[in-house]
Amino acid sequence: MRSFSRGSAEAVKSQESIAFRINRKLRIFRQGHLRCLPLALSLAKGKKGIEIGGPSEIFQGWRTLSRTYGLLKPLPIYDQVGALDNCNFSSKTLWSAHDPTYQFSSRKACGKTIIADGSDLAAVADHAYDFVLSSHNLEHFANPVKALMEWKRITRPGGSLILALPDYRRTFDHRRAPTPVEHILEDYSKNVGEDDVTHISEVLRLHDLDLDGGLKTHSIEELKARANENLSNRALHHHVFDESNSAQLLTEVGLKILAVELALPYHICILARWKE
Repeated sequence: MRSFSRGSAEAVKSQESIAFRINRKLRIFRQGHLRCLPLALSLAKGKKGIEIGGPSEIFQGWRTLSRTYGLLKPLPIYDQVGALDNCNFSSKTLWSAHDPTYQFSSRKACGKTIIADGSDLAAVADHAYDFVLSSHNLEHFANPVKALMEWKRITRPGGSLILALPDYRRTFDHRRAPTPVEHILEDYSKNVGEDDVTHISEVLRLHDLDLDGGLKTHSIEELKARANENLSNRALHHHVFDESNSAQLLTEVGLKILAVELALPYHICILARWKE
């Protein structure tokens, strides 16, 4: 029987990982734009919006090279909007640093960066925007309904939400179960704060470290340390979504669902409009 050293085994695993990433890129490239892109553009083209937690690769234009998504992005909206501001909870997060100006597209004038919690936008006037963008952000809120109600307040009546969520089946959350909408609504009724630790034990028990490539978390100890500092880093996925509970949640808070589409490698893309 042929034996392998630890180094040989790691080399094989690395080669398999490289092959997997190359294959995934090819599949994403073939996928191209989503079918709902024309509808998304009708909601955002030439209009004024705000992004919560940007910038996001999924919304970038086809001219932007990306190691993750290839040349064709699922929902390239940035180049078509009229104006776009950005909101982040801190000027420096685990994912990027944020200047006072928001350069989301080389073809558009910069917007402004608002440093505030996405569920407490007191600095933003009512009905200030035509639409809200958010990608892989809502799952980081301990109280997502509170965030959604703030996004509703700052959006004009009949305005829209263009939302991307992680499909838990394709992420490090795949061992968890989709969060019941009743639980999320109960969090809102209890006015749960962003310091909530309810889901930490579940995360530590079921998180798949092998799929946690974005933040490069290599051990349960690192994950625990990150989770315990979640109020300052906001890395924790409090809630887990699929296309069913995400659409149900948006409907419960007063949004009309216009489209739901899955996109590689792990996106649930939802277009919705606030009822007037």
